[in-house]
Amino acid sequence: MDLDEFVQANAPEEGAKRFELENEKLLDIDLDGTAMMKAGSMIAYTGNVSFTGKSSAEGGISGFLKEKVTNEGTPVMEAEGTGHVYVADQGKKIQLLHLDAGEKISVNGNDILAFESQVDYSIGTVSSISAASSGGLTNVFLEGPGSVAITTHGDPLVLTPPVKTDPDATVAWSGSLSPGASRNTNLGDMIGQSSDERYQLDFSGDEGFVIVQPYEESQPQQ
Repeated sequence: MDLDEFVQANAPEEGAKRFELENEKLLDIDLDGTAMMKAGSMIAYTGNVSFTGKSSAEGGISGFLKEKVTNEGTPVMEAEGTGHVYVADQGKKIQLLHLDAGEKISVNGNDILAFESQVDYSIGTVSSISAASSGGLTNVFLEGPGSVAITTHGDPLVLTPPVKTDPDATVAWSGSLSPGASRNTNLGDMIGQSSDERYQLDFSGDEGFVIVQPYEESQPQQ
C-alpha cells in the first residue's frame, strides 16, 4: 500500500466507549477526568493529560491486605485530563472486562493494564503463596462498577474450581475465590528443586473462575 493508504488504514477509530480496543494489543482510553493504568504502559496520548505515580494502594476494599508497592511490585499511575491515552504492555493481548457494582476480581500484578477510576482497588500479596515460596505473588484487587483491562500472553483459558494452577501462568480469578498453596514434591524431584512449578495455587469449591495463560511469567521478588 502507498503511504496515504497506510496512514488511513492504521489511524485510530472513533468510538463511543471510554475503554475501546484499537486492536487486540492496544487500548484507547477516551479520557475526560481520570483513569488508572499500569506505570510505563502509556505509548502515546493526545490532548491535555497529566500523569501522577501512585506508590501505594489507595482503593479501600475492606479485608484485603494493603501494602506499599515498591519498584519491584506493581506501581500504577493516574492519568488526568481530556484526550486519548493509548496503552499497551509488551505486545500482550488485552482482555477488556466490565465489572458490575460489587463484582470483584483479583489480577496478577504483571497482568493489570488499566481500569476506570471509579473501580475500587488495593494492592497486596497473596499470603498463601508467599508462605510457600519466597517470591510471593503481588495482586491488584478490584471491585466494580467499571471497565478493567488485563493482559495475557496469547489466548487465555478460563477454568472453574476445583483446580490447581502454576502461579506464573495464573492471570486472575474471581473475587469469591481465595486460593491456598499446594506443594507437589514429585514435580520438584522431576524437574529440579530450583523450579517454582512445585508450588501451585489451589482453588477449591465449585463456584467462580480462574484465568490462566499459555505462558509462565516470572513474579517480581518481594
